[in-house]
Amino acid sequence: MTAIALSRSIGAAEWRALAASWLGWMFDGYETYALVLVAGIATRQLIAADQVAQLPIYVGGLLCVTLLGWATGGVLAGILADYVGRKRMLMYSILWYAAFTGLTALAPNYWVLLGMRFLTGLGLGAEWGPGTAMVAEFWPPAVRGRAAAVLQSAFGFGFLAASAAWFLIGPLGAGAWRYMFLLGVLPALLLLYIRTQVQEPALWVTAAERRQAARERAARGQALDAAEHGLLRFTMAQVLAVPVLRRRLFLLVLMSLSTNVGWWATSTWIPQYAAQLAGGASLDAAQWATYTALTYNLGAIVGFLALGTVADLWGRKPATFLFFLGSVVIVELLFLGVHEPRLLLFAAAVNGFFTSGLFTWMPIYTPEVFPTYVRGSAISMVFDSSRYVAAWGPLLAGWLITALGGIGTAAAIVGLIYVLGLVITPWAGPETRGQPLPE
Repeated sequence: MTAIALSRSIGAAEWRALAASWLGWMFDGYETYALVLVAGIATRQLIAADQVAQLPIYVGGLLCVTLLGWATGGVLAGILADYVGRKRMLMYSILWYAAFTGLTALAPNYWVLLGMRFLTGLGLGAEWGPGTAMVAEFWPPAVRGRAAAVLQSAFGFGFLAASAAWFLIGPLGAGAWRYMFLLGVLPALLLLYIRTQVQEPALWVTAAERRQAARERAARGQALDAAEHGLLRFTMAQVLAVPVLRRRLFLLVLMSLSTNVGWWATSTWIPQYAAQLAGGASLDAAQWATYTALTYNLGAIVGFLALGTVADLWGRKPATFLFFLGSVVIVELLFLGVHEPRLLLFAAAVNGFFTSGLFTWMPIYTPEVFPTYVRGSAISMVFDSSRYVAAWGPLLAGWLITALGGIGTAAAIVGLIYVLGLVITPWAGPETRGQPLPE
């Protein structure tokens, strides 16, 4: 496709869908990384003094319940997006997590904070599936990878926004962490824009009309063909009933598990690791943790965009394989080989490039291997269900940190999970670069 023809195929509807999904996902990133940045401070204030020695486990608990909520909300929203529409579920998810993020700021004790994190997680998980399906269904094949990468990069921009906000808000005193969560109410302002400016993708509208027509034929007692039976079967039951879709789902969930466990059980500890190294070098621990988080997130944004570009130029599977390989190497090098705070700034940026950038394979590849009428359900199952297992990664890492007396060795051990994704990628499904979405 020529550049002129391509530019003509991308109109206002495509850009609006990307903008709405990008903003929603950016605030997801902000809210997620805000927790990473303030969890230690908030938890220390809300638990008893005699429990401070167990602080990594309490922090791991907050990350754990967030992921459990994320997984639950994501799977449910993906299924509902196939039935009620991408746009509607995008609006519901944003409203939900904005409300409970704001309520998190009012938590009077650790256990209320824990409950608010689960409820916030429901909304955080619910945003990705509808937004990803919408972007994939609007954008043309030649640049779909880069559009999905731009969407996924919003998470990195959210991380960067959280880091910048904490840099400004952190010095405001003991209650500064509460202000971070209050800022998470802002996504509610997106609802009016989405309601008035964003359309449902034509692919989903057609699939919904086919499903409704099949319902009406069944209600009249008319015979249905195999395709119509598939439309009426519960979406996840249909995915599991079709052998090729079932195999893809299983392998992609394992890749997602590798991606998610690797990130949540290693990269989330980088700010604390930076603080640990800085403290040992008689530097300001909090300041160096913030610096490291900023460089990590700058690297992540470049990584998100890079994987999308490589996926459009070389192919989805080569790009994904490259980023799994990079993630394995950099995690081991960072946590076992870097012991100086200034070197950690560079290593954290490279880590962000690979371990965060790696997530881009999911919004690019998963919509391209599942048909429209089950796309929301299947891609959300891939992206979100692995978080039920990943949720225990921070707890495992917290336990290992406590048992081994340091973050480095624990993170390096858990980081070997990236090898799983590296091995599975070549066998996960067909190469889909430049192909139209299955209807």
